[in-house]
Amino acid sequence: MRITDIQRCEVRPGRLVEWTLSPATVEAAAGLPDDARRPAYIQESHIKTARSVREDGLFVPTWLGTAFDIPGRVDLDALQDALRGWTLRHETLRSGFRPDGDALRRFTLAPGAVSLHREDVGDFPDAAGLVQHLQDRFDTTADALRWPNLMYAAVVRSDSTSVYMAFDHSNVDSYSIQRIPAEIHELYTTGVEGGPAPRDPVSSYVDFCEIERADADRIDESHEVVARWREFIRRCDGRLPNFPVDLGLDPDAGLPTQKLMRESLVDADDAAAFEAYCRPYGGSLVGVLAATGLIVRELGGQSVYRTVVPFHTRVKSHWSDTVGWFVGGAPIEVSLTPDLDFPAALKAVRAEMHANRFLARMPIARVLRLLGSDFRPTSPDLYSIVSFVDGRDLPRSADWSELAAYGLLRVSYGDQVCVWINRLHEGLWFASRYPDTDVAHKNMRLYVERLRDLIRSVPRAGGR
Repeated sequence: MRITDIQRCEVRPGRLVEWTLSPATVEAAAGLPDDARRPAYIQESHIKTARSVREDGLFVPTWLGTAFDIPGRVDLDALQDALRGWTLRHETLRSGFRPDGDALRRFTLAPGAVSLHREDVGDFPDAAGLVQHLQDRFDTTADALRWPNLMYAAVVRSDSTSVYMAFDHSNVDSYSIQRIPAEIHELYTTGVEGGPAPRDPVSSYVDFCEIERADADRIDESHEVVARWREFIRRCDGRLPNFPVDLGLDPDAGLPTQKLMRESLVDADDAAAFEAYCRPYGGSLVGVLAATGLIVRELGGQSVYRTVVPFHTRVKSHWSDTVGWFVGGAPIEVSLTPDLDFPAALKAVRAEMHANRFLARMPIARVLRLLGSDFRPTSPDLYSIVSFVDGRDLPRSADWSELAAYGLLRVSYGDQVCVWINRLHEGLWFASRYPDTDVAHKNMRLYVERLRDLIRSVPRAGGR
């Protein structure tokens, strides 16, 4: 799916309708006892980071979302039923947390206690005003430090309706977001045409959180995973790595605002040729990381490329359809010798991935705690990432362009660089948020241009 922000996802004027969890649902949640299933470490880290940054006087929205169209005149009642039915399928969306000192206590509503409140906000003849309203509403509602922390909206027109859905990151990841348009369309069509619910129940992310946390709590500071991270962080001068180019950051200026860069990287033919070339080494992700290493050597004279590679943790098939935040990170380190060419970089990245990928199954927040480092977060991102996702096998991915389907991210503040490269049927899509400095913009522009050149040229030139 094309990743972008709310400003650049084809927002058009229309009549705005919004849905939030109803006051009765919120009241029911307030009286619930604790759910014994604990938060995932990644959820806990995310919420504590939001609180820490807020205590430093800065409100940093970090919601994720999706946007897509429903062609034709919409049946709002059927759409509301589809939205509620989808919400009930995914237990994490009716589960939240209460602070208890430094701990978080979970509560979870039964499906029957969940209802949506619909509000007809009115007509927005101006797209810019509509965009600002949606962003402000999502910032306020899909906030890590409140519950409920999700919101749905529809912009209704005579010929089509655009649906927008926003969630605090603690409930969703990129893979979850990219599955939403097909699921809502399926539920909506069933509601309009009649018939039974089209999907079987899905496994619960709340269950996954407890399983993963229980497993993580079995290790101690002597475990191999902790030792490997300890050594990696030591070589990063006691920090987790940022993107290894000059970003023009002023250490005394506080957390900078960020900008978004998003564009088509290469077409389908170039993406396929690059994948074919990289396949013996592990595929396009290995290729993108190898290319990144060579580019940062060129841009900044780096002698080593260290990064944390995000991997999904849906290691069992029954989590495939589950909405949640199934992401871990594995450290890799590639020596950028002057004679390193692309095939050698591919081999080096492949070796690092083979040796270290298993580390992604252990939540890094648990590892940091065992390392005895508080790593008090002052930024919404612990480290920079370069992510690669192939979305072509997801339901209705071939229709994403026709449906104006986008993955949405909020660009606000941060001193890290996050890069997402998505394989679509049309080719490779690039998105990145990065510190809003002239130096960072120049170097990120150079990075994306060199990445495009390498992806296009490597298969033709035999990798040199």
